[in-house]
Amino acid sequence: MTDPKDLYYVAVKVLLEHEGKLFVFKDKFGDWDLPGGRIRKDEFDAPLDKIIKRKMSEELGDSVRYEIGKPVVFFRQERTEASSGQPVRIFAVGYEGRLLGGEMKLSELHTQSEWVDIATFEPAQYFTGGWLKGVQEFLEVRRSATI
Repeated sequence: MTDPKDLYYVAVKVLLEHEGKLFVFKDKFGDWDLPGGRIRKDEFDAPLDKIIKRKMSEELGDSVRYEIGKPVVFFRQERTEASSGQPVRIFAVGYEGRLLGGEMKLSELHTQSEWVDIATFEPAQYFTGGWLKGVQEFLEVRRSATI
């Protein structure tokens, strides 16, 4: 009998908003993404807000200011790991976020960014798999809140 349990990496993502727009960016592999990422082994006991702070600083620079709200969406994504070529599964918690100010400076791992209109953004043109499902769910919640 095979083991029915699965192994997942765990990540935190930020659905960063500003003036009715959502921040998305493209990584050096050509995939669109949201700020945030996987929890490291040495962060097992770290508060999630500290992990989010590390990821935001790594990806958007030290001067960006934001506030994080509650979890609003959960993602399950399967992808091929760039370093090993092996498939991995990621479970991510998506937090609402609001940009307060500062200068955003993309890391060397990101090549392009956009602020997309929450009311009209079509995520299927950017995302696939679990990232797409999660962004669609987030947009549904946001759009229904403005009706």
